Amino acid sequence: MGLWSKARSLAEQTPPERNRYVDFLRALSIMAVVVGHWLVAAPYIGSDGEVVGGHLLGILPWSQWLTWLFQVMPIFFLVGGYSNGVSWASTRAKNGHYSDWFASRIQRLINPVFPVLLVWAGFALVATQLGMARETVKMAVHLALVPVWFLAVYLLVTALAPLTWKLWERLGFASVALLVAGAVLVDWLTYAQGVPYIKYLNFLFVWVGIHQLGYGWQQGRISRAGALALFALGLAALVLLTVYGLYPIAMIGVPGAEITNSMPPTLALLALGVTQTGLVLALEPWGRKLLDNLSFWTATVLMNGMIMTVYLWHLTAFVLVMVAAWAAGGVGLSVMPGTAEWWWSRPVWFALYIAALLPLIAMFIRHERGMGPAKREAPVPRLRLVIGMIAICLGLAMTAAISIASPEGVTGVRLWVVALPFIGAALVGFGPVYRWVRG
Repeated sequence: MGLWSKARSLAEQTPPERNRYVDFLRALSIMAVVVGHWLVAAPYIGSDGEVVGGHLLGILPWSQWLTWLFQVMPIFFLVGGYSNGVSWASTRAKNGHYSDWFASRIQRLINPVFPVLLVWAGFALVATQLGMARETVKMAVHLALVPVWFLAVYLLVTALAPLTWKLWERLGFASVALLVAGAVLVDWLTYAQGVPYIKYLNFLFVWVGIHQLGYGWQQGRISRAGALALFALGLAALVLLTVYGLYPIAMIGVPGAEITNSMPPTLALLALGVTQTGLVLALEPWGRKLLDNLSFWTATVLMNGMIMTVYLWHLTAFVLVMVAAWAAGGVGLSVMPGTAEWWWSRPVWFALYIAALLPLIAMFIRHERGMGPAKREAPVPRLRLVIGMIAICLGLAMTAAISIASPEGVTGVRLWVVALPFIGAALVGFGPVYRWVRG
């Protein structure tokens, strides 16, 4: 049976009480990220014959406005709040353990990461031994694996779900206001007072704030009028902070910019998240009606069944196409990004990226599908769960920040960075190392 047939069968079995719009937004947000990455990464061959790692937002400043559409990670955290709210409430109703609940969510999120880490660690090792320039190796590995940063942050936000749920139950929307106030304070201390490192607290204040709005959505606390109010308020704040304030227009990092709105997130990105929340919730009645169509819903089910595989491998597909173009004498890479010819060629390049991605999906989707939570005789001890989560998050964060490719050493691989997610998963009770230890 093909993937579409399997997805259609699952779609036909969907219980009527399921909010299909949640799954649609999850798929939409990841697809927007994929398209955005494929668009802004714009390598070309310079006048000296060398490949230049061009970035569209730096080459065409007006394109920075497009990030208001393509930076949709806030929607993923909004959906995460909705889903975690439903799941945690169900677990509590069944007198379930937090350890089992969180361990299963870690496993579902991290299982697809193992093969992409191993493939690129293997590439770094082989390429280094063959004498490829280490900077070139690091550039390729870093580009392919940079998306894993999101998983580290999402795991931390999910880990706090029982606490943030209690906060929501006690304070409601006031809990969102508290987190917004925290983000304001952090940015003031960072940009007005010059306090170092404190800006990283906004990974929690901003993303947990959007996550809280997901709780409000799940509980039916955001009416259509309320959604429109959120949209208007968020958009007004976004314009004031960027057009008239100190924050850049771009919602992702731009080479050479003094401030980035995403790493770590700023008050401006929080304003974008509120804007997007209001917009998508205002459109929910239309979206749910659209998803009553079996074909649209089947496509959504299909995408959700491979969502992490697509997210984790889409930049690998990009790198493969770029390497092939370079090996073929730089075909297509002599066109300067931002020119009319470059824009007209995007459909061709996107078709090539998709063609390279499809076999990767076929090879690695099994790590996402059909690998349910491990059967545990007892809940994972809380301390072991926390240590395992920290090891996974640290490994993923370091993969995105400094790369698993090493500029020194014999192997050309930072083995400790690669090992951390595997060790952390074993502590939680799943993954290759766990299965190997258990024999």
